[in-house]
Amino acid sequence: MTYKYIAENYGDHLYFIFRVFVGLLFLQHGLQKLFGAFGDRAPVELFSLMGLAGIIEFSAGLAITLGIFTRLIASVAALELVVAYFMAHAPNGLIPIMNGGELALLYVASFLVLVVYGAKKWSLERALLKKEIF
Repeated sequence: MTYKYIAENYGDHLYFIFRVFVGLLFLQHGLQKLFGAFGDRAPVELFSLMGLAGIIEFSAGLAITLGIFTRLIASVAALELVVAYFMAHAPNGLIPIMNGGELALLYVASFLVLVVYGAKKWSLERALLKKEIF
């Protein structure tokens, strides 16, 4: 099998897996901030900047996983991470691996892919509305 064959015959499947993985991984960040899940950190204050980030991460992760308004939600999430990168990471140096910002930038790249391609074939939005609105 060649890469072209895989892309032509399984591209939708692979993109679906990509979208769901990105959504579920981002959802975990929201669960961690809002509910203290997955570690020894206490939940953040809901009405704070970190609380807002947790709400965005939780709701965006869920929406992207389900494929609801994927382009719009991915745009908001990418913007959140660009702001987070420049507020929390960039002041610690220019190189992302050294300032701890590589994950934020990787999410930005992933969300840009989602903005360009949308939810595609298997999404709740397409199942309910028969098309992607955003």
